[in-house]
Amino acid sequence: MRVVLGPAGPWLDHGPPVRPAGEHAVRVRIELAGICRSDLKEVAGVRHGVSQFGHEIVGVVEESTAPGLPSGRRVALDPNVGIDRGTGFATSMWAVGPPDRLTAALPAVPPRIAARRLVFAEPLACARHCLDTVVRHLGGSAAGARLGVLGAGTAGVLIALLGQAAGCEVLLANRGAERRSFLRRRGVIDAPVLPPDAVPSGSLDAAVVATSFVLPEILGEALRMAAPGGLVLPYGGTAPGDALPGLDCDLDTVRRRQLTVATAWCGKSVRIAGSYGTAPGDFAAALRHLVDPEVAPERVERLITREVRLAELPRVLRDGLAGPQFGKTLVLP
Repeated sequence: MRVVLGPAGPWLDHGPPVRPAGEHAVRVRIELAGICRSDLKEVAGVRHGVSQFGHEIVGVVEESTAPGLPSGRRVALDPNVGIDRGTGFATSMWAVGPPDRLTAALPAVPPRIAARRLVFAEPLACARHCLDTVVRHLGGSAAGARLGVLGAGTAGVLIALLGQAAGCEVLLANRGAERRSFLRRRGVIDAPVLPPDAVPSGSLDAAVVATSFVLPEILGEALRMAAPGGLVLPYGGTAPGDALPGLDCDLDTVRRRQLTVATAWCGKSVRIAGSYGTAPGDFAAALRHLVDPEVAPERVERLITREVRLAELPRVLRDGLAGPQFGKTLVLP
């Protein structure tokens, strides 16, 4: 059984998982999946780039022709590695490709960590990649750096938690009072969680835009908050041709190609940098973070707000388009 995303939206297919064509294949029994904001974008038809529908998973290899992925191995999924696969919103998922790519795309995860924590491995790996980009632009050290994260969804919170663990002075900025209140009630992070207009101009060494989309008004706030010569990093979704009037920068190109552009905004020098996906080593780092008390992995689990069965998922995905979603929804096969 799996949830298929078609032209009319998500629907439940009770048939067996579909094996893509290819010599080497791995079948993974899905233990747990998480809904990512990019899944909702795909349902709404507003996400650009290749499909990554159903990519936040924890599972166990049941059948394999890849030497590095024996049966019984517990794995996650790095959707940025080029393989063919079915959706992770399923009872089981096929993945097909060269053996080395399959091994990279299905990183091993420890059996001793609970699935409800491991389901954060992929978004945490992406957050780690983002923070590494920030630290590199700060000269290799985050200690004492003033880091602001705009957008207090799962991605923004994970980036902020990693920033704190690295020694940054962190604040989260979010326009919605309900989301700010949600994070305070849950005790997810002890950094300030503020409305954007409460953050002083020119006060940040680095500002990460981790909202669902990098909207012009949010990017403008990040540029306002950045100190002269500071860094602004669009991490949220962009589309080809995205730009901000007055800022000499193609945002989508910078983000997807992970470039750096030195430019100016309202007479102030700034650097715009991109972070996209993961790099080798990010998953291993994420797994370490999930047991590292400095990152407070128990706080990560406080983002979980709901667990649903796979059969309920088409309705849950459609309902998710109706308004803001707080926290992480988990999907049980």
